[in-house]
Amino acid sequence: MSRRTPADHLLLDRDAIATMGGEVVETDRGGDITYHGPGQLVGYPILSLPGRRGGGMAETAAYVQGLEQVLIGVLGSLGVTAGRLPRCTGVWVGLDDAVPRKIAAIGVRITRGRTMHGFALNVDPDLDWFGRIVPCGITDKGVTSLAAEGIDVDMGTVVDRVAELMAERFAPGRPVDRADVAWRVADHDLAPFTRGEGAGTPVGRSGVGHGDDRFASRADGTSVRLLGRLTEAGATDHDPVRLRARKPEWMRVPLDTGPEYRRIKSTMRELDLVTVCEEAGCPNISECWNDGTATFMVLGERCTRACGFCLVDTRKPTPPDEGEPERVAEAVSRMGLRHAVITMVARDDLPDGGAAAVAATVAAVRRRNPDCAVETLVSDLKGDGAALATLFAAAPDVLNHNIETVARLQRAVRPSAGYARSLSVLGRAKAAGLTTKSSIIVGMGETGDEVVQTLADLAAVGTDIVTIGQYLRPTSHHLPVARWWEPAWLAQWKQVGEAMGIGHVEASPLTRSSYHAHDAASAVAGP
Repeated sequence: MSRRTPADHLLLDRDAIATMGGEVVETDRGGDITYHGPGQLVGYPILSLPGRRGGGMAETAAYVQGLEQVLIGVLGSLGVTAGRLPRCTGVWVGLDDAVPRKIAAIGVRITRGRTMHGFALNVDPDLDWFGRIVPCGITDKGVTSLAAEGIDVDMGTVVDRVAELMAERFAPGRPVDRADVAWRVADHDLAPFTRGEGAGTPVGRSGVGHGDDRFASRADGTSVRLLGRLTEAGATDHDPVRLRARKPEWMRVPLDTGPEYRRIKSTMRELDLVTVCEEAGCPNISECWNDGTATFMVLGERCTRACGFCLVDTRKPTPPDEGEPERVAEAVSRMGLRHAVITMVARDDLPDGGAAAVAATVAAVRRRNPDCAVETLVSDLKGDGAALATLFAAAPDVLNHNIETVARLQRAVRPSAGYARSLSVLGRAKAAGLTTKSSIIVGMGETGDEVVQTLADLAAVGTDIVTIGQYLRPTSHHLPVARWWEPAWLAQWKQVGEAMGIGHVEASPLTRSSYHAHDAASAVAGP
């Protein structure tokens, strides 16, 4: 529902919609009420329009007409005659019939010359949902779909055609960088990733045995569903690195449990705190702890998401500990930190995703340690505006949110998150005046060009700091390592990212999100 939608255009109450599996969402675009659901292609083009700042009525009208023309062309290529109706935005079929039928709805917003929201093209959705609303506020016309018009076409074909004609219309003669994600994934693969029963066998000297096969067998615990997801994402070479293959020398880290390491571990246990250093099996734990730095993980040690690369526990989480912020502040004080990193498990079970707890921890650390910089490493909070506002109001010195991997692999690697949502979180944090940071893990099946593409996207939303590091498989139930990227590649990506305008890129095989966090923040700090 747009802000101008009359209440009676929703024909059922919200509870009734919810019992049917739907949700009523209020949005800030133009237009009236519509329906989005499976079988529908929803496109949100992001373009900078010509004309005066903010985009006038003429620019907006021309843009909407351009979207309509793209969709008319797409439908024509599929054998459907479509066009416009006066004073009825969108794309219609049956223009000469007694009751024309809308096949594509359009609702946009233009802010500072940048387009938001977009179109919805009905490929084969459940059209009964349109009978529960007054679609687009129009009572005397119908709604249809390609399937209802007798066109049997798969979503992938429609996406291909839309992408082609969008490029011709809005970027004529220019190269187009395309990254496909969701439509390649079959419906039965969209459930959250599972590692199977148990924690999996650790990959290491005391873990799984040697094997000459290049592919992880089902017997070693690798999820069959995960292998299917990788295939859907185009990563057909699932496991060129054998499960127990010897790591290259540049991936081998000596463990030095010196006195500072032991002191920090004792402090953490005494205060009943959790560190991502331990929970995620970070290879740099001894280097960082012996240097007097650590990354605190708040909101417990159990995550509501189960990403394919992460070792953090995914059992049902416990309630938040109200005393945790003060204990973190005490630990920072005892350790004498100049730069504290506060990360979190994803807590999708909480109304605000855990934003208030993170904000409270930032405030507690600052009260006890006014000279200590505070960096937060947070989940996407489901993109919730109020939760993000709570976090932004805490004004961490660095707001870190990890995009983790390239667009193509998002569904296989982190099915409960999304590439576009992560970019949105970073962009909104930057717009709030924060220093922003993100991380890319390589070695999970991406190409070098895709890493560069991801750097370009991070630069485009103003990301100040990016870390890039090599993936290490924690157990047999996690993603296989696709390849070891040599240090020269990471050095090259550092140069590429900084040439794009990213203030600092920390890139090495053993780099992790919080590695050299103080140095990275200092590198982009203003005078």
